[in-house]
Amino acid sequence: MQNPPENQGKLVRSIGLTSAVVLVISSVIGTGVFKKIAPMSYELQSPSLVLFAWLAAGLISLAGTLSNAEVASMLADSGGDFVYYRKIYNRFFAFLFGWTNFAVIRTASIASIAYVFAQSINSLIPIPNSSQELSDISIFGLHFFDNLGIKLIAIALIVFLTYFNNKGMKLGEKLSTTLVSLMVMAMLLIITLGLLSSSGSLEHLQQNSVRYNPESMSGSTLFKALALACLSAFWGYEGWNSVGYIGGEIKNPQRNLPLALTIGTLIIMALYLMMNFVYLYILPIDEFINIYEAKNGIGAVAVVKHFLGPWGGTLISCLILVTTFNCTSSTILLASRLFYAMAKDNMFFKKVDYIHPVYNTPSRALYIQAVWSSLLVLSGTFDQLTDMLIFAAFIFYGATTLGVFILRKKMPDTPRPYKVIAYPFVPAIFILFCIALLFNTLVERPHEALIGLGLMATGLPFYWYWNKNKS
Repeated sequence: MQNPPENQGKLVRSIGLTSAVVLVISSVIGTGVFKKIAPMSYELQSPSLVLFAWLAAGLISLAGTLSNAEVASMLADSGGDFVYYRKIYNRFFAFLFGWTNFAVIRTASIASIAYVFAQSINSLIPIPNSSQELSDISIFGLHFFDNLGIKLIAIALIVFLTYFNNKGMKLGEKLSTTLVSLMVMAMLLIITLGLLSSSGSLEHLQQNSVRYNPESMSGSTLFKALALACLSAFWGYEGWNSVGYIGGEIKNPQRNLPLALTIGTLIIMALYLMMNFVYLYILPIDEFINIYEAKNGIGAVAVVKHFLGPWGGTLISCLILVTTFNCTSSTILLASRLFYAMAKDNMFFKKVDYIHPVYNTPSRALYIQAVWSSLLVLSGTFDQLTDMLIFAAFIFYGATTLGVFILRKKMPDTPRPYKVIAYPFVPAIFILFCIALLFNTLVERPHEALIGLGLMATGLPFYWYWNKNKS
């Protein structure tokens, strides 16, 4: 390990259990719960199947969370899974994880959430768009200048929140606590008003789309549709393991980290199921299919406008602004610790191994993360980015869960403050699902999957270079 630069600070253990739970929630609830109802309705054409997909994705994510919690309770440190992989597998696999997070998973997540924040501003105050001639310009198949006004707002948010989170962990934690409180209260208000609204009907929950064909929606066709819908739902749950990146800044991490992961995921599941129940209670599923095909709206906005009128549209747009602002901030804060941990172990750009002497934050990791995230905002659409990152993320989610089995064999006597329930069934089910999701994505969404794999492969020459220098 290289010697750290002089004149720098250090990471401080200042995060308690409640704050860690808040960071789990704030790093997960961003856009999926508002936006993904439309593509999921398009794939499944049945309200009951949409709710089942959200429940299934939540239970599978919980299985991954519980498995991740056992590993985290043993190996908690700044860098999360990067640190785990060094001990479970080897330096190369740890590097591949870290580089993939930099190339696509965390940075694309930041880009995607910031993009929806800008879209929400656009719904309140129209943002000037680029001309058709500029939008049509294609570079390597990517339309960098399409929706340029919205993209510039998203980039401005990333730059501002990077600057803000560079000012200290406690500042970012306080912001998350405040915004999560507002967000949960607003979501519960929408759920309550929706259930009490005369606009809703239980018939909407029982009525399939006019396109629904029970004969064709069965067997392999049903499985493929559920898998694609779950891919959308998993974007809603994406980021539950990010709090592991600040293991070196959590008090008593062996106890608090697994507890925060579990409690946070359960709260998120409950909110997601209630919100989507209200959506499908208020509007028939064909309305969401129309929204998806028109590609110019957000399902949650249409629902709340329908039963609360124009001020409801303003309310839901403000809620989306709060959640996306908060989620972008938390993801920026948490992911930067991973890139710092890589640099500290000589597997990333050398200058990134730096802690600000005043603010005790990995300032250079924050800045390089902001640059690449901003480029990803320009590179493609929201859905392309999320599909790419979910495919890449589940490769590593499965690897962490496999680590439960490996560590039980390699380190049987090491203290485990937390053990996954129903071992070996819970981790085994999660691993099998990861394999199925990866295979299905390769078949059904080969373009996004191959781009994700290609971005992973871009790290190979960097690994060779950094590993050579270390030797």
